[in-house]
Amino acid sequence: MLFSDLPIIEPILRAIDDEGYTTPTPIQAAAIPSILGGRDFLGCAQTGTGKTAAFAIPIIQMLYAKKDPLKGRRKIKTLIVTPTRELAIQIEESFQSYGRYAGLHQAVIFGGVKQGNQTERLRQGVDILIATPGRLLDLMGQGYISLADIEIFVLDEADRMLDMGFINDIRKLLKVIPVKRQTLFFSATMTPEIMTLAGTILRNPEKVEITPISTTAETISQCVYHIDKGSKNSLIVHLLEDPKIKNVLVFTRTKHGADKVVKFLVGRGIVAEAIHGNKSQNNRQRALSNFKEQTTRVLVATDIASRGIDIDALEYMINYDIPNISETYVHRIGRTGRAGAKGVAISFCDNDDIAHLRDIEKLISQKIPVVEDHPFPKMNVIPSNKEKAVQSKAGGGRGRGSSDPRFQKTPQDSRFSSPRSEGHSHQKPRESERVHGVDKVVPSRPSSGNSYARPSSPGNRPSGPKTSGAKKRILWGEINN
Repeated sequence: MLFSDLPIIEPILRAIDDEGYTTPTPIQAAAIPSILGGRDFLGCAQTGTGKTAAFAIPIIQMLYAKKDPLKGRRKIKTLIVTPTRELAIQIEESFQSYGRYAGLHQAVIFGGVKQGNQTERLRQGVDILIATPGRLLDLMGQGYISLADIEIFVLDEADRMLDMGFINDIRKLLKVIPVKRQTLFFSATMTPEIMTLAGTILRNPEKVEITPISTTAETISQCVYHIDKGSKNSLIVHLLEDPKIKNVLVFTRTKHGADKVVKFLVGRGIVAEAIHGNKSQNNRQRALSNFKEQTTRVLVATDIASRGIDIDALEYMINYDIPNISETYVHRIGRTGRAGAKGVAISFCDNDDIAHLRDIEKLISQKIPVVEDHPFPKMNVIPSNKEKAVQSKAGGGRGRGSSDPRFQKTPQDSRFSSPRSEGHSHQKPRESERVHGVDKVVPSRPSSGNSYARPSSPGNRPSGPKTSGAKKRILWGEINN
């Protein structure tokens, strides 16, 4: 299917062509006709699947068809609410790109900056308003915004809205926007809380689930390092000795932790910046721009601040702290391996994170391969019956950190030495294949149900759908300098 096969008008098709896209992603192919038909829409799709274009394109078309030829101040017809400033800016950029020939006006408002420029834009009149909840309610209270004419309401990243405590703000908005409206609801996960919220604001919606919450992209290679907490910074420096890692996104659990990692890296001559809620908007945008341009090699982010980081070519990410919410792991590693591209997700696991790691593996229905050989202290991992782990006082043995004859270390750099992946037979690897600097180890006889498929053709955000292949397991090999 091509974009030209969908019921999209010529001005928007021309803009899509300008962006270099021809084939819609699955969420776009499902959402665009449904939204154009006037139905409420409930979409479950991970980041990087093109969901922003999935609602931006039909909204632009519907507003274009209703444009009032008479002069006068424009009234807000579409409201898009999103949890973070970065994501709000990204959405506005999508409307600018796909609506460049439609003659519509849009504005984006968010906190953390002075409101003068935003209120001036609102005074001029806009058709489409993209907003974060706090600034939106603030400017409504000051009389700058009226939602009386809203025809389309979009709630994006609804799961993150709930995580960030915006549920009461959403309820306030629902009380003032017209009951007669079209509502579009998007979330990367569909928890019971999300389904309850969706049930209160949607009427007979079209439901499309592109990627289940427990699924990680098959093009992302995952591995975990069992390491003592105090050695994590040194391990990052060790990994960055590989020149193939041009840049890497690092996740920490706290803002303070992000700043500490940056301080350590900068002290060792590595260009690094942090992005989190305590940073000013200008600082956050500068850090993000520097990272995209690869003048900053390491961007350290908290989960909330990372939403809206939209970098198609990002290949490496590191979980400095394993998230305590399993679904967040899926969110995080979705920053890489976008639209069919290859990605590498590395996790550091200390004693405190063992239970969280077990929960993640249960959610994604797979064991994350363990990198056993690296130059920093690692703990012995002995899970209890309750899926918790304690540190063994005795070394050696056949624990998770022990040597395994299935994956013997070769005399090469140990930055990415072969991890132990549970579930495979005790066969020595037959061969290894270089894939972007990573050895893909192919056992002589893979266990039943595991085949090895190359990832689908890479694409950009609104590019064609991924070619689904057999489920594979990529085992980490060594990266040579």
